[in-house]
Formats: sequence, C-alpha cells, structure tokens
Amino acid sequence: MAHDMCKRAVFLGARKCPQYIVDSSAIPQIEPGQVLAKIRLATICGSDVHTLQGKRIEETPSVLGHEGVAEIVQDERRNHGNLGPGDRITFSVMDSCGECERCTQGLTQKCAKLFKYGHSSIHRRTGLNGCYASHIILHEGTRIVKLPDSVTDKMAAPVNCALATMVNAVGSIEHKRAPQSTVLIQGAGLLGIYACALLHDAGFGQIYCTDPKANRLKMVPLFGGIPIPSGKESEVLQDGAVDAVIEVCGVGAAINLGMLLLKPGGTYILAGLVHPDSCLNVTAEDIIRKCLTIKGIHNYSHQHLDEAVAFLARTANKYPYEQLVGPAFSLNQFESAVQESIQGRFWRVALDPTFTE
Repeated sequence: MAHDMCKRAVFLGARKCPQYIVDSSAIPQIEPGQVLAKIRLATICGSDVHTLQGKRIEETPSVLGHEGVAEIVQDERRNHGNLGPGDRITFSVMDSCGECERCTQGLTQKCAKLFKYGHSSIHRRTGLNGCYASHIILHEGTRIVKLPDSVTDKMAAPVNCALATMVNAVGSIEHKRAPQSTVLIQGAGLLGIYACALLHDAGFGQIYCTDPKANRLKMVPLFGGIPIPSGKESEVLQDGAVDAVIEVCGVGAAINLGMLLLKPGGTYILAGLVHPDSCLNVTAEDIIRKCLTIKGIHNYSHQHLDEAVAFLARTANKYPYEQLVGPAFSLNQFESAVQESIQGRFWRVALDPTFTE
C-alpha cells in the first residue's frame, strides 16, 4: 500500500548549524508486524531539551520525540486485538523482543535488543522513529494501547513517558500505603505532579511536594499534594518522619536531605537523576544504619503503560490534566516550541503536526 509523504523535524546535532531541518520524506512500504500511524499531538520531554542543548548525546541525524498521541493508518501486525485504522493510540517508548532474560523478568525497558522511539538515527529501521513528525512506524514489540474517548489528546500525549514512569515508581512503594503514611516528592515538574495524583488517588496520607519554582508549586494542591518551597522542608517535616521519598528533581544535592527525613526502614525512589552529573555524597553507613531501601526507576514495562491509561481515564474529571500542557506549535514552529519549553512556563509544550500555516 503506497502512502503520501511524511513531514518531520530532523535533528542534526547540538553543535551543527542549523541544529535541525524540517523536511519531507517518502513513507516506506509497511512490513508485516509494523503499524503506520499519524501523529495527532506530541509533547516535548525534558530529555529532548537536554539533547537539543548538547547535555545529552543521541544518534544523529534523528527525529526526536517519544511522547505522543497517534492515530492508526495501517496495521500489519498478526494480532490486531481491538485496534484498527482510525483508532487513537498511545504506545510504549521502547520496542522490545519479549524473549530475552530481561523481558521475561518484566524489564522490557531493558531488553537486550532494545529500540527506543525518538532516540534513534533516521538510518535505523524505517527512519520514521520519532514523534516530531507527521507519521511514525511502530514495530511488533511495541505495546500499543487504545485511548478512550474521555481522554483528550492534550491529556494523553505525555502518558507514555512521564505518567507510565510514575506508575512504575509509585507501584514500588505500594507497601507503604496507609492513611497515616507520609511521602515526600522532590520536584514539581510533570513527573512530580503525576506522582501527587497517583499517591493521592491511591489513598496515601500526607503527600508533600517540593520545588524551588513557585509557579510549579501552585499546581501541586490541584493534584492532591501539599507544596513546600525548596529549602523549607525541615520547617515542615521532622527528621525521620517520612515513609518514602520520590526523587524526580534531578539534583543530587537533594538526596542527603531526603535520607535525613526518611524513617528507619524507609524507601527512596530515584527517578530523576538520569544524567552524568549525578554523583551522590552519601555513605553506606547512612543507608545501613537506617535500614533504607533505595531503588532506581527508569522508564517502565508494558503493564505500567496499561495502568497509566486506565488511571488517566478513571481520573479524567478529578485532576486538571489539560492545564499541564501549553499551546501547540506546528512543526514549522519547532524552534519556538523548544524555546517555550526551555522557559518552563508549562509542564509540557505541544507540537501538532496537523497544523498548517
């Protein structure tokens, strides 16, 4: 089946001039096991901003973007399930084999043959590998989930990165859930806001969220959390009063305070320190004497994406998800969208490839 051309923003490199170009390429023939989908809305993840700024190295040239809502155009998988052309979908940011040791142990995000959307060269696979484009081609090892009508594109675009990751993180402290439990979230970016909602809906007791930016903290109460300006934690929380801490701020210096606030037997989830400048100034004694559990969370497995979509659908009218995403830009306005994302006025900035000027 022949298809039209695909429009895409191609990243050439942070030190290239220009850094990116917007061009068109022919959509290749769809092979067995693949799904051709058109992107309805994409959102710019902080990891892509770091890539564009040269703080994170990815293959180039590439089509960045892994957060997005798509619509199926053609499905050549052997098992379609309940999906077909015209269905709105989200999809896992990774394609995995499902057969290696890591996959069979539930770590599909660490598959031995891992392929990640939005992080691969246009010379790999079909080249339509990212969401900053009009179309994307998904592969057989990708989890694809149909979106219910109650979930808008604006609500759903970040679900396959930030929300699914936080479903994984919060699931790791499920054993701490109780009406009297206290959880501290370090960082009120999108991960932190989602964590507030997940913990609040699950019935955790006191959910505190800290951040140095006052505009971010204003959103915390709307998602069930209690805001604390960074540096004021010890004025609100006593040492040894917190059952669990979720780090999503990406600042290594925050860890010492988090460990001080944790109760003996507490759990520390590290999810934001995914960058080279992440050395920690802690000792084994600090961990051992308080019998702490420290767990790293990176991405998620297929089940977490299923749970994220179900959670979003169930709480669509409970939390103001659409307020987290700013106005959408076209692909031709890619530079403006990136600059808006860097300014940080919104938790996510959107790209709508269907926009035409």
